[in-house]
Amino acid sequence: MTDARDTDEFDPAALYFVPLGGSGEIGLNLNLYGHAGKWLMVDLGVSFGDETTPGVDIILPDTAFIEERVEDLAGLVLTHAHEDHLGAVPYLWEDLRCPVYATAFTATFLRHKLREKGLEKKVQIIEVPLSGRFKIGPFDLEFITVTHSIPEPNALVIRTPAGTVLHSGDWKLDPDPVIGPTSDEATLKALGEQGVDVMVCDSTNALVPGVSGSEAAVRDSLRQLFSRYDQRIAVTCFASNVARLHSIALAAQANDRHVALVGRSLWRMDEVARANGYLTDLPPFVTERDAGFLPREKVVLVCTGSQGEPRAALARIAGGDHPEVVLDSGDVVIFSAREIPGNEKGIAKIQNALIRKGVEVVTADDAFVHVSGHPARDELVRMYQWVRPRLAIPVHGEQRHLRAHAQLAQECQVPNTLVPEDGMVIRLAPGPAQEVGRVPAGRLIIDGKRIVPFNGGALKMRQRMAASGACVVTLVMDGRGALLAAPKVTAMGLLEEDELEEELDDLSQRVRTAVESLSRGDRQDDASVKEAARLAVRRAFGSSQGRKPMTDVHLVRV
Repeated sequence: MTDARDTDEFDPAALYFVPLGGSGEIGLNLNLYGHAGKWLMVDLGVSFGDETTPGVDIILPDTAFIEERVEDLAGLVLTHAHEDHLGAVPYLWEDLRCPVYATAFTATFLRHKLREKGLEKKVQIIEVPLSGRFKIGPFDLEFITVTHSIPEPNALVIRTPAGTVLHSGDWKLDPDPVIGPTSDEATLKALGEQGVDVMVCDSTNALVPGVSGSEAAVRDSLRQLFSRYDQRIAVTCFASNVARLHSIALAAQANDRHVALVGRSLWRMDEVARANGYLTDLPPFVTERDAGFLPREKVVLVCTGSQGEPRAALARIAGGDHPEVVLDSGDVVIFSAREIPGNEKGIAKIQNALIRKGVEVVTADDAFVHVSGHPARDELVRMYQWVRPRLAIPVHGEQRHLRAHAQLAQECQVPNTLVPEDGMVIRLAPGPAQEVGRVPAGRLIIDGKRIVPFNGGALKMRQRMAASGACVVTLVMDGRGALLAAPKVTAMGLLEEDELEEELDDLSQRVRTAVESLSRGDRQDDASVKEAARLAVRRAFGSSQGRKPMTDVHLVRV
């Protein structure tokens, strides 16, 4: 099978795995399992734009393959409430219209997001208890509790007559996670005894030796760190890391400080957490406005913006334009989160702005202020010792992570490994697992109020404009090909203010020369005139700047 577009090509007795996002990248998770003519979707997440995607904040997985067989989509299971696992649901659900299954915390968080899109009453959300077992179509499913950097993360057992899969979701082995129980080692071992055909597993930290570390250790470290300062403390972390919020609050209490939340997503997460029984041992958090009335040595601000997001609270504070919060010389900002690759420049910009104000910046390079929510190599080894799958499929990582994970699985005596790519159709069982085809896989972007292909013309044109600038040439000619006015040239992102008038006059003359050098017949041909003007502008900038800007020519015939 080289192209698996037709449902008839899928053997109903077989079990298939089709990743459409998250294999070869971190984020954008979307995984499909197929059996008995039905499909199960596991997670539907987003990733985020960067400087290479001007005007684009949110990137979605392309669901074209499953949309073509949406009547066979039995349901969507969400493993946990991180954006890279559920953030695409509000944007893509109307094209899928399937029931959504999740534990209570994830379901509550999703309802908040759906409410913003007016979809809360349309989407059927079925809450599954922790460690719950449930059926969706031909799939017998079971949640296994694991630990991660958000409440209620789950591994998912997928049982079918063709075979059993453990889909790990995001996980780690934390002996003291602060929020929620530890990973359910007994159930994972029991599952291994029953027999697991395939483990589809998190690869984020497959290159990291040792273990990821415990949240309780971060809490204790923060308690000691806070005691060193006698002015205002600000901590930035992921809003979804409820355990970290709890750790910060306990560390603040130990140092006789109140905790204020600065940023809408933190307040939303606090609401979701308390509604599901988390953070209830803490007093209500202080608002950013009320924090301003507290002595500087009596407050800890928890701020959004750990990844350098330009509209988040910390960026506004660093820029001096936050309406309520000001940091002064002698204050400290603690970055209690790791840098996601691609965000380094934005983070550095904020840190430099803070340092210019005299604010001390503390990162994970300076103090023990963060642990990852993903398994390092020793934790992966323990998981393989418990589960003992016959096949390991690493996901949730770039190629370097997936390859390292596959090699580690082999060292753990897993008989077979298979490194997937988005769009790959993998027949898991019966028989040896193998790639049997490819289906469409790609990315979509939120461009303003519409969803368009990532590789479509709009973004490509914007990228070219950002890299090379743009010019517009306006020509007014009569029907015989004579110019009735001097060509008008507008240049964007190419000229400095002090050179604008002179350079545009020169460009106008170059365009006039190019057009008037055409034969009479060519001057009467619109396409020939436009091409001559376009080439004149591009050659001029190529000679003076080494650039070839996007150039559009408007020709008016009078």
